[in-house]
Amino acid sequence: MRKKHKQTTTTKKELKMDFLVLFLIYLACVLTSVLLLCIYSKRTHNFAGGILTDGSQVFSHFVPTWLQRATQKTFHHLFHTRNYIFIILHLALEGAVYSEYTWEIFHYCLELEFSLYHLLLPYVLLIINLFFFILSCTTNPGIITKSNEASFLQVYEYDEVIFLKNMNCPTCNLRKPARSKHCSVCNRCVHRFDHHCIWVNNCIGALNARYFLIYLLTLTAMAADIAIITAAFLIRLVLLSGMTMGTYFDDHGHEQPVDVAFLIQYLFLTFPRIVFMLGFVIVLCLLLGGYVCFTLYLAVTNQTSNEWYKSSRAKCHRCHNSDPVKEKPSAYRNIYAKSAWTNLQEIFNPVTYYEKKK
Repeated sequence: MRKKHKQTTTTKKELKMDFLVLFLIYLACVLTSVLLLCIYSKRTHNFAGGILTDGSQVFSHFVPTWLQRATQKTFHHLFHTRNYIFIILHLALEGAVYSEYTWEIFHYCLELEFSLYHLLLPYVLLIINLFFFILSCTTNPGIITKSNEASFLQVYEYDEVIFLKNMNCPTCNLRKPARSKHCSVCNRCVHRFDHHCIWVNNCIGALNARYFLIYLLTLTAMAADIAIITAAFLIRLVLLSGMTMGTYFDDHGHEQPVDVAFLIQYLFLTFPRIVFMLGFVIVLCLLLGGYVCFTLYLAVTNQTSNEWYKSSRAKCHRCHNSDPVKEKPSAYRNIYAKSAWTNLQEIFNPVTYYEKKK
């Protein structure tokens, strides 16, 4: 574990070649996934003038038609039908990260005398996260039926811009309460519809939005905590080994002091799983952090993702007159927003809020 490095004599050329090969493999996998996603996005959405459309048009000339069709069918099944694939993927990724953390980082950090309470914190967050993940997956999001249709119709007023009175859902054959939407994936109308989340295989609506928000917060905290512990372990290891005082021979055979680039490559080749996991959780933390901030903004302002998107269209001056939402580009105002505390209460205690409204 505590290896002594009196002087690093490894040639940087050999180290760089091994590092580049592994990095290119990872990069090829990411680019392939993005390529297939772009092609699918082109076929299923109208991103006129967008980056995805331009990119997919270029790549579609190089990808065989049969592969494009197969990709479209695969993505349609993944994103437009209810399935457990992303739940399995979610649990597999969590299992992989925690397996690496348990079998390597946890034991190494104990040897380096890290705080045991800090090392156990990711497990506490995992238990909380899994609890709210299950609730997000299984809780009724607010499905509108014949029996509760009248009750939901009394909860919110119609703003007459996004949500119009006396509108019926042609699929469910029900009157549409304000802030509701028909989910094409679940094939049901959901009250205070936010979006359909493939990671929980469920709609996010009035009755499970609180669970989903806590799930996001704990998931982000998990990624951040593991990233901090892993980075602290690698930094401590480098400092104790004395590598910063070592040297290496460059491509021309000249002896050079160890720099940051050399340290990153060395750590990547010495602890490939740990460094790759660190990169993964850092990217995950950044993506989740941005999404959590957006979700908190919606919660504080009493908006849903669906309403935020439609309000952006309602305020657009380039809209067509065929859509009733777009006919009043300057008329939209969020009539559901109150104080930040009241807005949060509506999310975290929806039953009490609805009873008061009645």
